[in-house]
Amino acid sequence: MSARIVAFAIALALASPAQAERLVTTLSTSRVLISSNFTGDEVVLFGSVERDAQTVPRRGNYDIVVTVKGPRENVVTYRKERVFGIWVNADSRNFVDAPSYLTVLSNRIINDIADINTLRRTQTGLARVLLQQEISGDIADSIREDPFRLAFLRLKIERGLYRETQNGVTFLTPALFRAAIPIPDNAPTGAYEVDVKLFADGALLARQQTALEVVKVGFEQIVANAARDHGLLYGLATALMAVLTGWLASVVFRKD
Repeated sequence: MSARIVAFAIALALASPAQAERLVTTLSTSRVLISSNFTGDEVVLFGSVERDAQTVPRRGNYDIVVTVKGPRENVVTYRKERVFGIWVNADSRNFVDAPSYLTVLSNRIINDIADINTLRRTQTGLARVLLQQEISGDIADSIREDPFRLAFLRLKIERGLYRETQNGVTFLTPALFRAAIPIPDNAPTGAYEVDVKLFADGALLARQQTALEVVKVGFEQIVANAARDHGLLYGLATALMAVLTGWLASVVFRKD
């Protein structure tokens, strides 16, 4: 029985395609610290394409697409209409588990990297990222031309939280590349997913995922942690501070 198992394992290994290329990546930092004077930062991703003896010749050069997603959130998008001269909310759509931050970086135009079916299947590019909506009790992705989806993307782009940069990846050598991930001053805190895809000849060859974290530091974060973790004590301390401030003001400005 053991001989049959070994023979089956060998046959399976021979039948499986060899991993011709693989990605090796690293970040300049895995933790971005946000303080009261934070004006934005940049995290640099360095990577290389490693080839083995089974690598087949490629007709074209390698392509890299880096997708960075921030913590998930639920967002309601409203559509306004003018009624009797007043703008009112006529309809709304709830986006479920949408990335609070989304950046896509590539070395060239994404539509030139692969065919549309491959890009859709791998969710490559800002227009093809899954954005689930709650519609009549069901949760599903909408068509790309959906007005609520377009409005959601437009608002995120205007705030600098969504972007697509089609020259954001630079090849230093045919196999060594770098990409600068922008962290704006309004970046949400939490864990960020960094997904790196390797394409060649229109096909996805390899994929690697890593992570970075954006955290608040300083006095503001101490106050926020105290309010979240010790709500009762924080409320009592705030009330006591207000009473002391009022008493001190009455002493200073008292007229004898």
